[in-house]
Amino acid sequence: MSQSPADDPDHPRHPAEAAARAPGLAALDRVVTGCRACPRLVEWREATALTKRRAYQDWDYWARPIPGFGPPDAPLVLVGLAPAAHGANRTGRIFTGDPSGDLLYAALYQLGLANRPESVRHGDGLELHGVRITDPVRCAPPDNKPSTAERDTCRPWITRELEMMRPTVRTVVALGGFAWQAMLPVIADAGWVVPRPRPVFGHAARVTLPARDGGPDLRLYGCYHVSPRNTNTGRLTTAMLSDLLRDAAHSAGLTTR
Repeated sequence: MSQSPADDPDHPRHPAEAAARAPGLAALDRVVTGCRACPRLVEWREATALTKRRAYQDWDYWARPIPGFGPPDAPLVLVGLAPAAHGANRTGRIFTGDPSGDLLYAALYQLGLANRPESVRHGDGLELHGVRITDPVRCAPPDNKPSTAERDTCRPWITRELEMMRPTVRTVVALGGFAWQAMLPVIADAGWVVPRPRPVFGHAARVTLPARDGGPDLRLYGCYHVSPRNTNTGRLTTAMLSDLLRDAAHSAGLTTR
């Protein structure tokens, strides 16, 4: 009897079938870390963990897919691109161990949405309040550029995540154009109506998407990615990020400082 793709982490249909089988978000977070469905990404994440950067020679890299982080009933979801090779791929937590994460978690702390401003590694005691952070691609890609096929193979993980959060999620912030484009089919698959022509990404872009079953609307915000490329050039400032996250949090029903 052949093995089911849900039980075969190397099978290209593993994300779709394993995600569908997960009974809850905690189970989904556990099973995603064993996925090996994209050979190029598996090779890259593991090779990076062996070569390391000089500053991290004493680290035992995570070198696995990165699950989402934050409470399962969060009304606000932040979506990035993919783990950084020497950031989340090293530390085991999304947006952790690189300048992008340093800026993002500091902003969340200043708004009262995190219990401290630093994120060091998986299991360090950091907690988010009403916010969950996730990625459409769960493995670190070469040059931070996943292929279209890799994005689509990985999509069931985040689709299932959003489906499970439907009772509470009210607002999604797409950090960058890649996240915005990746999330439109995810949002449609999870039960909301995405109009045509599709909404266009931009910083502070905002669209309200009705639920197909008459449930609560979902608000989608666009935000420039918190990468050094944007922050070092002033395209995205700390004030711009804080203002957008504050507006998004309020739209999700959260209180900020």
